[in-house]
Amino acid sequence: MEVRPKKSLGQHFLNDLKVAARIVDGLWPEKEMRSGAGIPVVEVGPGTGVLTDFLLERPCLDYHAIELDRESVGFLQKKYPGLGSRLIEGDFLTAARSVFPPRFLLIGNFPYNISSQIFIRVLEWRDSIPLVTGMLQKEVAERFCAPPGSKTYGILSVLLQAWYDAEYLFTVPAGAFSPPPKVQSGVIRLVRNRRTALDCPEELFRKVVKTTFNQRRKTIHNSLKPLLGEKKGFVSPFSGLRPEQLGIEEFVALTQQVAAFLNAGS
Repeated sequence: MEVRPKKSLGQHFLNDLKVAARIVDGLWPEKEMRSGAGIPVVEVGPGTGVLTDFLLERPCLDYHAIELDRESVGFLQKKYPGLGSRLIEGDFLTAARSVFPPRFLLIGNFPYNISSQIFIRVLEWRDSIPLVTGMLQKEVAERFCAPPGSKTYGILSVLLQAWYDAEYLFTVPAGAFSPPPKVQSGVIRLVRNRRTALDCPEELFRKVVKTTFNQRRKTIHNSLKPLLGEKKGFVSPFSGLRPEQLGIEEFVALTQQVAAFLNAGS
């Protein structure tokens, strides 16, 4: 049975086994994780099972997968009959949290067209996902891992790095796929940090980050105007800076200042 890559699903099947093995190795950033037993891992979009083969070779992993493409599901069911209900036919973006283990590692050759949405869901479930490793478009991978001051540092850089330590692992050329994409790919790893809460209102933090980066060429003073509304007189030590100059803690402090300003006199 042959599985045809579908453009509508953004499918590019990895066919380089050395790359697949390196991606799976990315699940183990620390020695302690290698000695675990029955660690749940969820693969998003296993396709033809190139990563799956290497994941199933790891006896410490309790493998699960979710695949949207019905043709791929049928192929995987025949190739791995022992998976049973651990292979879910469905969409990771809309699946109920209850269909997955209470805590799990996440891995995948993530479709380029929905990779940002996948990581937004990771943020929603951050206390259940201690580690993510996977492949996405190189420019997006670099953006997720970019440090403050970088031209690629943006909204998801801040939101992800508030909760995860992000690391760019390696680049994958287009020739490693069938069909080859028009861009290069990058493999990243996110490891949940020790942060349990922000020292500011989280919803407002997201609004501050999004509002400032939506007008990233402007200073903080000017880019915040849509969020502050009619209220005048907001002053911050960061007012003269641009959003890419602020790290996580500076965005937290800025959010505290915005919250205090909005609440003043209310």
